[in-house]
Amino acid sequence: MSKFLTICFLFLTFLVQAQQSQYSEDALGEYQDALHLYDQNQFAAAVKAFKQINRSLDSDQLKSNIKFYLANCAIKLGEPTADEQMEDFIKANPTSLKTNKAYLEVGNYYFQERDFLKANKWFSQVNTRSLSRDELNTYEFNYGYTSFKSKNYDQAEQLFNRVRNDKKYGAQAKYYIGFIAYEENEYESASELFDEARSEGIQGNNISYFQSDMNFKLGNFQKAIDLGMEKLPKSNTRERSQLNKIIGESYFNLKDYTSAIQYLKDYKGDRGKWNNTDYYQLGYAYYQTGQYELAIDEFSKILDGQDFVAQNAYYHLAKAYLKTDKKIQALNAFKNVTEMNFDDKLKEDAYLNYAKLSYEIGNTYQSVPEVLQAFIENYPTSQESDLIKDLLIDSYLTSKNYEKAISMLEGSREYKNKLALQKVTYYYGVELFRDNQLKAAKDYFNSSLAERLDPEFTAKATYWKAEVDYALGNYDMALIGYKEFKGMPMAKQLSEFYSTDYNIAYAYFKIKNYRSTISFFESFIAIERPSQRLHDAYVRLGDAQFALGQYWPAMEAYNSAIAMKNYNSDYAFFQKAYSYGFVDRNAQKIENLNLFVQSYPKSIYKDDALFELGNTYVAENEDQAAITTYQNILTNYKQSIYYPKALSKLALIYFNKGENQEALMRLKQLIKEYPNSQEALQAVQTARLIYIDLGQTDEYATWVRGLDFVEVADSDIEEATYEAAENKFLDNETDKAIEGFKKYLEEFPNGKNSLKSNFYLAQSLFNSDQRQASVPYYEEVINSRSSEFTEESLRRLAQIYLSEKNYDQAITSLNRLETEANFSQNVVFAQSNLMKAYYEIENFDRTVIYAELILSKDNIDEEVLSDAKIFIARASLEVGDEKRAETAYREVSTTATGKLKAEALYYDAYFKNKSQNYEASTLVIQDLTKNYSRYREFGVKGLLLMAKNFNALGDDYQATYILENIIKNFQSYPEIISESEELLKQIKSKAAETNSSIEVDKN
Repeated sequence: MSKFLTICFLFLTFLVQAQQSQYSEDALGEYQDALHLYDQNQFAAAVKAFKQINRSLDSDQLKSNIKFYLANCAIKLGEPTADEQMEDFIKANPTSLKTNKAYLEVGNYYFQERDFLKANKWFSQVNTRSLSRDELNTYEFNYGYTSFKSKNYDQAEQLFNRVRNDKKYGAQAKYYIGFIAYEENEYESASELFDEARSEGIQGNNISYFQSDMNFKLGNFQKAIDLGMEKLPKSNTRERSQLNKIIGESYFNLKDYTSAIQYLKDYKGDRGKWNNTDYYQLGYAYYQTGQYELAIDEFSKILDGQDFVAQNAYYHLAKAYLKTDKKIQALNAFKNVTEMNFDDKLKEDAYLNYAKLSYEIGNTYQSVPEVLQAFIENYPTSQESDLIKDLLIDSYLTSKNYEKAISMLEGSREYKNKLALQKVTYYYGVELFRDNQLKAAKDYFNSSLAERLDPEFTAKATYWKAEVDYALGNYDMALIGYKEFKGMPMAKQLSEFYSTDYNIAYAYFKIKNYRSTISFFESFIAIERPSQRLHDAYVRLGDAQFALGQYWPAMEAYNSAIAMKNYNSDYAFFQKAYSYGFVDRNAQKIENLNLFVQSYPKSIYKDDALFELGNTYVAENEDQAAITTYQNILTNYKQSIYYPKALSKLALIYFNKGENQEALMRLKQLIKEYPNSQEALQAVQTARLIYIDLGQTDEYATWVRGLDFVEVADSDIEEATYEAAENKFLDNETDKAIEGFKKYLEEFPNGKNSLKSNFYLAQSLFNSDQRQASVPYYEEVINSRSSEFTEESLRRLAQIYLSEKNYDQAITSLNRLETEANFSQNVVFAQSNLMKAYYEIENFDRTVIYAELILSKDNIDEEVLSDAKIFIARASLEVGDEKRAETAYREVSTTATGKLKAEALYYDAYFKNKSQNYEASTLVIQDLTKNYSRYREFGVKGLLLMAKNFNALGDDYQATYILENIIKNFQSYPEIISESEELLKQIKSKAAETNSSIEVDKN
């Protein structure tokens, strides 16, 4: 190369190097400018500067540095890809001194931003060996705090311990180490560390709160209070709530319940909810300070409790109920305590109170005797066992759970128990008698009389046994019983005594000993005040005198009955009019019978009166008046037993007047409509005389051959067959009578005695409990024309159909009985059972019509009146007329006993609940529970109603406890169970909104 060229090359090289040197100096200046922007936290400007330098920079070192700063700026600017940029830097520069600094810087940045999850990620990669002492202390505190916030307490504690003696971080490190100890229940260690932190200048950070809480947990309650009080004015809302709890519980544990209350009630709960312990403490504080209503409010919020706290709470809840005279609620709470096994002494005392309260107010869950007996068995050594034994004996009577009581008493040899057995069998006998279970009632009266320890109950059982015998038709036995009762010294002190002569008179009347009947009715009348029974006694006295032919005295007795204006006297009036005929006073008889027809146009005795009036006109030769009267029967009383008799009488009048054709027409009408009757047989004989008188014997022979019943009328075989069966019937040889009547009807189905045979056969089958077999024979009777057997056959058929729940057939029979009956008792029977039958087929309008008809009558038995009222109530309820139902049930309640009383009480409680009178409703249920617990259906329905009452009153504890007991104990009532489950779910769901201890089934 030439020298010139060499010089040129060297010159050019110098120029390039000079340019490069100048460029490097410029780049470094720009780099320094960018760093300055970075240090001034102008990260966006720094990014722009770093990027501008980076485009033309050849230095790998500078490029690496710039990449580090760009990634750092991205982090500080919160760019989404910042993490990725830093990771790219670290991957590209694993040996760079800035890599470790990158971990530290980014970790510190996220620490300052309180993004502890990201901070932890970067801190965990820092190599501490390259850090200065100050950097290391900062790193260990920040990393420790990051671990603390991430609840990695073990790692946090290790890191904090490394700087606990550092001047800058030591106090805070001790605070956090103390907090970790606090969280791990190491309260003594935590307390020391908090004290050191406080002495080194840490003022905030909840030290007072933590120390208060720790002292509380360590049992240093006064110190907990002092520290809590110190912190309370400076606390935030959440801290204030917790401090109130700590202070309140501390006062609680120091038994300063008055001070405890003001702080406990200001506790806001964990996430807005209290738990059972919270409610217990405030409730107990109220209880100890005598604020029982407030105690109840708190205790009753503890639902589903199954621990010592709950058992204790329920026990004091029960005590608070007693203090406020809420005995039903107390019984439930004591019962709940007895079902828990966390404190045996508490359980025993609760059981004692539960037993006493059960005796006092009744118990729907189980019979009172069972509760008392269970206490004696579970706590035989109790100091109260003798008292409970005495209550046990009395409870047999007060609970009215007679069957269970009798079962428990039978076999006992103790005198007191024998006495209780005498009483309880008597009471049960009375109850069975009123439920019309007569044979069972008699058995229990006999059981009562087997003891004879108490003269009063011996007398009462004797009287009521006689009542049973009377109701069963054993009149002779009834008389013996009544007279035995009357002769007992105790009898005159009893209310039953005043009915004795009346009952004896009736028993004599039934066996047709009319002289004795008169004597005892007169004795009764002498002492009885105006009443239905006095009116009836006058009537029956008249009947007995009438039967003995003492017509004038009989008429005086009937007049005495008629003079009692408030009672229905149509029968007495008729009997008085009828009696005039026996003393040859036909004019007065006619006058009084006509007056009767006018005065009692709807009387069931009107057809009797018309027939007797017609007969009297005949006797007085007033044929036209007689014809008019008999015709009245034929026109208006086609179902009357007097219809065929009136036809016969008309025919005889025309025959005697010589009007043979008119007479024959009436006779043939009678024979056609009433074949097989005695009147028909007599009509055939009368027609024979007319035909003979007319000289038409051939016509008679032709006519009579067409009459089936006449062919055998003179048959000795037919008569002998019937008499053989009838004799067995009269001798009460029922089986042989049945056999005989069946034989007669097979051989002579249209015989003159076929009507009577069908009836007596039906009666024999009915009385031998072959009721279904009797039906076709009764139907034969009622399908024939009216006779003296029609009325009883209709009644029997109605009884059979009702017992079989064949209400349509029953209604058909009862409708006929109502219109065709001659005895007022059968009319009442028909109407009262029509009322019941229509109710069963859900014809509620007809039910009410018949109930009102019964209530409009005079001289009606109290039991029938009570039935009418109950069916008005039931039917009104079914059609939604609750106002009328409420009134009717109220009327029923005044006279009802047994199951009807239980029903009336339930609906009284029901209507009080509907009118939001919840406490009054619950009191009625208490009566139902105490006195009518054996009527399980109404008892269970009453429990559900009680739960609704308590729910409405805000007493969730009572409501849920009752509902849970219904669900557990009364599975035989599925509808009530279903309603209880739904209500229980609603109550618990609502309660769970404020009580974290309640678990709600989401299904």
